[in-house]
Amino acid sequence: MPEDGGPVWKVGELARRTGLTVRTLHHYEQVGLLRPAARTAAGHRLYGAADVRRLYQVVALRELGLPLDVIGILLAGEADIAERLAEHLALVEQRLVRLRSLRSRLAALVATAESTGSTAPADLLGLIEEVVRMQDVINNYFSEEQLALLEERRRALGEDAIAAAEAEWPELIAKVQAEMDAGTDPADPRVRALAGRWMGLLEAFHGGDDGLRESLFTMYAENSEQINRDSGGPSPDMIAYISRANAAD
Repeated sequence: MPEDGGPVWKVGELARRTGLTVRTLHHYEQVGLLRPAARTAAGHRLYGAADVRRLYQVVALRELGLPLDVIGILLAGEADIAERLAEHLALVEQRLVRLRSLRSRLAALVATAESTGSTAPADLLGLIEEVVRMQDVINNYFSEEQLALLEERRRALGEDAIAAAEAEWPELIAKVQAEMDAGTDPADPRVRALAGRWMGLLEAFHGGDDGLRESLFTMYAENSEQINRDSGGPSPDMIAYISRANAAD
């Protein structure tokens, strides 16, 4: 048990509470970033409050775009939690400003297009500028190495496979929504099968790379409402439902 005698979490519980995967937590342990404070007699990992604080620093530094080896060096120097929180807050506020600006511009252009049937070139130029700025937001979620890896995966998969996966998402989302509406337990075999396919489609995106998976989940978590509104993506409740189905293994 942790020396402070405080609350403890098993690896599965910690994964559910944080939204990370068990595999990611194991990976952090393998590279020396997060080691469980103790183990049960049966060998199950136990994480304490100090581990949670360290895990937050790892997640915050990853979001700031730092690779895991650099994070390890920083944490070896006892990185300050207050400083990490302040940096994280500044990054989130920066993203919010950009998203709100783009949303306002798009809403104004939609209203103009609906009322007049056209938009002025100057307005479109402004929108292009805003979209280009949004690329900076993407760069905040994915490092240059990750973007290069995504491009490699895109070429390896081929446009046909990518198009097929994109076309499957709406049907899969509709099936999951139907089970949610019916009140089906996430542990039901039907839901678990849907969750398995869900994770398979995500796997096609991140290829099992822990960093890409985390960046994808973080980007969605912080922009879920816009993604849902603009492209019919899954709601946060649906993501939680699928997570419970996967945890039922």
